[in-house]
Amino acid sequence: MTCHNRREKTLACLQGLSHQNLPPEVGIQVYLVDDGSTDGTAAAVKADFPQVKLIPGDGNLYWSGGMRLAFGMAMKEGYDYYLWLNDDTNLFPHALENLLATEVKLRNVGFSLCIVIGSVCDPENGKLTYGGCKRREWRLLPLHFSRVEPGTEPTRCETFEGNCVLIPHDVAAKRVGNIDPAFMHQLGDTDYGLRALRDGVTNWIAPGFVGTCSSNQVADTWMDWNLPLRVRLKKMAYTKGVDPGPWKAFVRRHGGPLWPLEWLWPYINLFLTHYLRRELSAFNPNNRFPGRQDHLGRWFSPDARDR
Repeated sequence: MTCHNRREKTLACLQGLSHQNLPPEVGIQVYLVDDGSTDGTAAAVKADFPQVKLIPGDGNLYWSGGMRLAFGMAMKEGYDYYLWLNDDTNLFPHALENLLATEVKLRNVGFSLCIVIGSVCDPENGKLTYGGCKRREWRLLPLHFSRVEPGTEPTRCETFEGNCVLIPHDVAAKRVGNIDPAFMHQLGDTDYGLRALRDGVTNWIAPGFVGTCSSNQVADTWMDWNLPLRVRLKKMAYTKGVDPGPWKAFVRRHGGPLWPLEWLWPYINLFLTHYLRRELSAFNPNNRFPGRQDHLGRWFSPDARDR
């Protein structure tokens, strides 16, 4: 886990993790990077969960950097499984039991190397918010993804969002390794799933939902149509926006021969939506628009997988 200035959410997440229905032979060791929090997160975790291995950060690790640090330290110990968990995710009591049982079931039918993704839903309406993803049928831009609803049986997918992901030791240690340092905030989880697929690992969504996590909003982000163009451009260039370097590394690796078009798409999208807003404003007396959270919103929302 990694966190930054979300003390109450972090504590609630740890509380849910500590109340899992697990057999006595299964133990949990938490590695938590506190990336320079100033809201007392570290002190609160030490007081309420002294067994947690708390790792300090300097405030510049963001999600991928913080998770890479925690994951790397955990892998040195050679655990049987590793669980990625966002600190704004509240697990149901059966969550880990479900993930572990799914991995064992898949292994017993021949999928010896697999990653199991836990789907999370909105706490208010119960709709899917994060989980496993598959490519849309749009060949020109192969990195357009849709989330896959969990079923009653394990469901195969291509990649995932890192809110709740179970990775067996052999997958991490012998195939995929750690989160790529090319990614600072977004894309580290999606890249991991695609690299796993490339390396002969299968990605599976566990049955049902394993917890709740509210969806991120587009308001006041670069995807917010209501903001002036210069403000959107500034937010886009931010680390939690569409950082050109990591985005380029991602699309070059996974985007196929037309990756330059995929790389340009968020920038084209920004100008197109800005123009569309101007055209629609004549028909909208309040001059307010909801904005959109398309496949880019999953990777580039400022709060998405926020530390």
